[in-house]
Amino acid sequence: MWWWAPACSRRRTWRQKEWNSMYFGLSTMICALTLWLGAQSPGWTGYPLSEQEAVVAKAQQRSRCVKALIAASRRPAAAARIFCTAAADRKLRLLTSDLQDRHEVKVMEGHTSYINHLVFEPTEGKQIASVSDDHTCRVWDLDGKESCTLRLRSPGVSVCWHPEEAFKLMVAEKKGTIRFYDLLTQQAILSLDCGQSPLLSADWCLTNTIKVGAAAGNDWLIWDITRSSYPQEKRPAHVDKARLFKWSRANENLFATTGCPGKISTQLLIHHLGHPQPVTVGSAAVGSGLSWHRTLPLCVVGGDRKLSFWMTEM
Repeated sequence: MWWWAPACSRRRTWRQKEWNSMYFGLSTMICALTLWLGAQSPGWTGYPLSEQEAVVAKAQQRSRCVKALIAASRRPAAAARIFCTAAADRKLRLLTSDLQDRHEVKVMEGHTSYINHLVFEPTEGKQIASVSDDHTCRVWDLDGKESCTLRLRSPGVSVCWHPEEAFKLMVAEKKGTIRFYDLLTQQAILSLDCGQSPLLSADWCLTNTIKVGAAAGNDWLIWDITRSSYPQEKRPAHVDKARLFKWSRANENLFATTGCPGKISTQLLIHHLGHPQPVTVGSAAVGSGLSWHRTLPLCVVGGDRKLSFWMTEM
């Protein structure tokens, strides 16, 4: 499988083969890194720290790393590890490495402003989508070539691929609109309306693709895309504005939100659609990033030189 998440440098890989499909987020004061935890084969023991740091260092290219994705090839025979970064110079860098002596960096240029999110296509991992403050969503191939540009009406904040159909893409815009695109025609086929702004994060439920969630203003919002363009559920979540929204991969009714970083800590709330109140409340100092375990109701937020984990009930 391909794994992706926000990322940056100088953090240790946690070698624990029992958690075969886990990825998690960790942060520094600059940005957050999510590393894929697990083995492609029983003999895989993780990325050595020195090699991982060396590869990530190539991505920075003397520019502040603001986001990155890390992915491992879904093909068992493939020796290369591939991940992509987006830095403050508005460029994407696609890095390929065998974590020994072969490293390759491809620079992808096109965005003219800050890149807010990027993600690998999940079925084959042969495409990357990115959204930016320049009001575009761009799709790239692994040769570093831009294959598609979607013009947006406001800054793009989140982008998600359909888990099975590689030509379907969801793009969330800061002004409060979420659109679904057919990449074959490069046309919008459906749109959702938050009814408020700023929309800072949106996520497509990969276990039930009729569900979409978002964090906008102080609230979280949920849509059933087969019913209406307006949210079916909306509740206040964070007094300091809701920053991130992520569906659990283990349960389609479970999701987490974070508030915007405050002076001391970032609030985490875990919600269940069957409960009127959050089922778990936590906080992380200088929190950044939010990720879920693939099969367990376990989520993690990166903090100040540490990771904070929360386990909840299904």
